[in-house]
Amino acid sequence: MKQPKNKQQPVDPVRQKRRRTLTAVICLLSIIAFFVIFAIPMGVGQSLNTLMNTAYHVLMNTVFFLMAIAVIAGAISELLSEFGVVELINKILSPLMRPLFGMPGASALGIVTTYLSDNPAILTLANDAKFRRFFKAYQIPALTNLGTSFGMGLIVTSSMLALSGTLGMGVVWAALCGNLATVFGAVVSTRMMLFFMKRAFKDHDAPAVVEPERAETVEEGEKPKGFLRVLSALMEGGKKGVDLGLAIIPGVLIICSVVMMLTYGPSADGTYTGAAKEGIAALPWIADKIGFLLKPLFGFSNNQALAIPVTALGSAGAALSMIKVQVESGVVSLNDIAVFTAICMCWSGYLSTHVSMMDALKCNRFTGKAILCHTIGGLCAGVVAHWLFMLISVIFGL
Repeated sequence: MKQPKNKQQPVDPVRQKRRRTLTAVICLLSIIAFFVIFAIPMGVGQSLNTLMNTAYHVLMNTVFFLMAIAVIAGAISELLSEFGVVELINKILSPLMRPLFGMPGASALGIVTTYLSDNPAILTLANDAKFRRFFKAYQIPALTNLGTSFGMGLIVTSSMLALSGTLGMGVVWAALCGNLATVFGAVVSTRMMLFFMKRAFKDHDAPAVVEPERAETVEEGEKPKGFLRVLSALMEGGKKGVDLGLAIIPGVLIICSVVMMLTYGPSADGTYTGAAKEGIAALPWIADKIGFLLKPLFGFSNNQALAIPVTALGSAGAALSMIKVQVESGVVSLNDIAVFTAICMCWSGYLSTHVSMMDALKCNRFTGKAILCHTIGGLCAGVVAHWLFMLISVIFGL
């Protein structure tokens, strides 16, 4: 008689201990190598001082600026939601969703909510049985790609428009091109993800699995009326903006500080003093090597612009702070603003959110495919933003 196979192999304590030791050694060596990269050209003391001073500079001069924008954007989005404007936008966009994205019309609400807030906002809808009933099972994982494509859209666009005082009113056209290019990148990312999901799910007609609905028993209190209703919505949205502003601080300080040290070089006299905004200029060096690809694809006016897409991989907030610094340095063009808008919105820190979002949707096994699709979608968005702005520039003479 055939013996059943033992699927669960016994754990070898010795092998498990060796594996943990090896992991710890690799982690320690990686951290040491990371600091050695900066310590060799800059010196140990100067590199650590620059890291701390740069983080402090970013906190004081850019983080609070981003928080102010987040508060205003949160207040406006809450006001639009309170008076039904979001529902109206949803009705207008619904007929476009299926031919463009291959998703039900209800997913338009996910675009609106993430555009007005951040990537994980679509998870609130995805866990709602009334929302999921419009979807097939294979479409649920693609909500991560769709929602992330428009995450922090209002904040990104507001941040770009705030630069009009320095770069002129052409920023409006640049931001518009970036938003349109984001739609293209979202279509690429979502459609690619749906292609993979159709191959993974054999039954394309299977509805999304939802939990049984529970009747609400708690009655809502009477809402304020008139001007008090407006004021209440503004205050509530402003509080959400504060929460969002606080939430992006770790990403801004950690990622932005490291990327700035990889972007900028020594001080004006060629020495390292430990001051903020000094570094080893690694990213410009890389950009010089691949400039023959970057120029036709994105049309960047300066090699330092490469730092923005790299930063946006982990944190859109950190990328926005980098843009502000580069604008102050005078190395950013209107074309760069268009590309930055598309990439910051479409990617919006997806490397730091995709894993948790896919886990919340119980689709962990598709995380790698989601990241791959979104990487390609973001690159497409940047390319389209560049060429679209070039066309607008020719037509309107910007």
